[in-house]
Amino acid sequence: MCGYAGIVLGVSNTSVDHDMLRAMGDSIILRGPDAQGIWSDVRLGVGLVHQRLAIQDLSPLGAQPMQSSSGRFTIAFNGEIYNFKKLRNRLSTQGFTFKGGSDTEVILAAFEAWGIEAALTEFTGMFSIALVDHDAKELWLIRDRMGEKPLYYYQHQGVIIFASELKALMACPHFKKEIEPGAVALLMRHNYIPAPWSIFKKTFKLEPAHYLKFNLSDASVPAVKKRYWSPSLEWDIGLTADSLHEQLIPLLDDVIADQMISDAPLGAFLSGGIDSSTIVALMQKQSIQPIKTFSVGFNVEGFNEAVHAKSVARHLGTEHTEYYVEPQDALNVIPMLADIYDEPFADSSQIPTYIVSRMTRQKVTVALSGDGGDELFAGYSRYATYSRAFDARRKGISAHLLNSLPSKLAAVVTKVMKSNQRSLSNDLLVEKVIRHKVAYRAANTGDFYQNQISYWLNPEVHLNNAEHLSYALDKSVLRADATSTFQWCDINSYLPDDILTKVDRAAMANSLETRVPLLDHRLVELSLKVPTNLNVVNSVTKQPLRRILYQFVPKELVDRPKQGFAVPKADWLRNELREWADELLSEHELQKSGIFNTSFIRQKWHTHLFTEHDYSFHLWSILMFQSWYRRYCSE
Repeated sequence: MCGYAGIVLGVSNTSVDHDMLRAMGDSIILRGPDAQGIWSDVRLGVGLVHQRLAIQDLSPLGAQPMQSSSGRFTIAFNGEIYNFKKLRNRLSTQGFTFKGGSDTEVILAAFEAWGIEAALTEFTGMFSIALVDHDAKELWLIRDRMGEKPLYYYQHQGVIIFASELKALMACPHFKKEIEPGAVALLMRHNYIPAPWSIFKKTFKLEPAHYLKFNLSDASVPAVKKRYWSPSLEWDIGLTADSLHEQLIPLLDDVIADQMISDAPLGAFLSGGIDSSTIVALMQKQSIQPIKTFSVGFNVEGFNEAVHAKSVARHLGTEHTEYYVEPQDALNVIPMLADIYDEPFADSSQIPTYIVSRMTRQKVTVALSGDGGDELFAGYSRYATYSRAFDARRKGISAHLLNSLPSKLAAVVTKVMKSNQRSLSNDLLVEKVIRHKVAYRAANTGDFYQNQISYWLNPEVHLNNAEHLSYALDKSVLRADATSTFQWCDINSYLPDDILTKVDRAAMANSLETRVPLLDHRLVELSLKVPTNLNVVNSVTKQPLRRILYQFVPKELVDRPKQGFAVPKADWLRNELREWADELLSEHELQKSGIFNTSFIRQKWHTHLFTEHDYSFHLWSILMFQSWYRRYCSE
């Protein structure tokens, strides 16, 4: 796991300032504190800086940027290729020799032997790659299939800047900071900014499973973007629970074995849930030493999974470390969030994720996680809830009545007709009516899901000069049923742009490498063939993983309601975090960026403080933007 940045000046025979590259690398030094490497090519007007976190081949022979044996390619690489030893053996039979033991050297040899596109199909791993092809005079930017590793790029007036994190772009004097209001709207809608967009204009995230190819000899030639991997979305209707189990067990064992290869100390996150418990159980199965496991909890009812993690760890025999997060911990971390995420990011579980990463890094350099299980094996309870809601959205006289009336009048009618809605304020009830109308009019399950998971509906109306920016959920692929459609929506947006972003930045801020076994592309391809009735039986989700886990852990330790990794932010905002939030949400502070129409946001804040209504999910995105803006743009 590392970080890199680079620049193409758009003018050949132009030297790249190494001090500038050094500053860009220094800005992301926590991604790779072990060494910095700088390289440039005057002929092509291109330069790279690499920050190394040594995991495979700790010697200088693994240093980057690295050139291929023929001199054709120069690479800066972030990630891990888990099958690199197998690929190395294949390449050795083709006459390639290797100086060191790094996966980077194997990547370059694979590009030389098989060509870039063909080699990508051979890699099993997580990767973000910047590759200069000296012969073809091309720059390739490549991102792994599931989007585990980040890659930003900026293009303006012939200059191309690219990096593992946005802060490295901001450290470059050629970069212009212009806020994209439409990205703020997406942040308000989902609490993250989905690819390909970023908070800045002319600045993008490369989507997962894509490469981008630039012509270095002629800046006027449009870049070529291509998706190089697309899994089949068709169910295997002949699949049974037994045949799935027979395929899943050996594949998971192989994946875990590959991802436990490390020349640095290794452990795992353990929440006590199905996914992380399964990963840890299979790790412990393959290890003669107790696996080091780590979890965090809260002294708040309904938010604490640490007690479950401790029980699972005790049963599996791991070496377990836990930490209980207090409000003061959140207060200590919050000032750091803008630096950690370097664009507004508002999944509040970013706080415990940072804390568990910090704790984990004190004992290991690499940690495996259970992320991805909910998306792959239909684990989210919202899938069943929204599936039922979609089917029922147009049924009954009341549904037709509410959708034919103006929203304010429909809210009044609702109060009269439904006693359980009478305690709600008029404003909140109008919001619920509007959301119901959007659901009622949804043409398909993809459109329905997009709006149901949106915290702010039509957030553009609360911003100045914001237009809707098209992203993955606007192009939903409809699958065999609602649940599998929802899964695909999450795999293409929520998973890479929220979950994986959250973990990558929190871990890298602590120089910790994280690995996600369930997102091995072979496991993803298999999971997408699984019909919903094999994932969910009698309303119990993730059946394929449960069946594996039950071999190692008693059912009573894991069969419990899912809590997730949430924080009690609604209560914190009314108490310990109130002063901080009050300042950022003041009319004066909201007006500084020129982005917000402030009155409605102020109303939300007032309602959250002085009523029982919880608007913390809406407000956290605004708070994260405000905190970020103060850090990077207030000047």
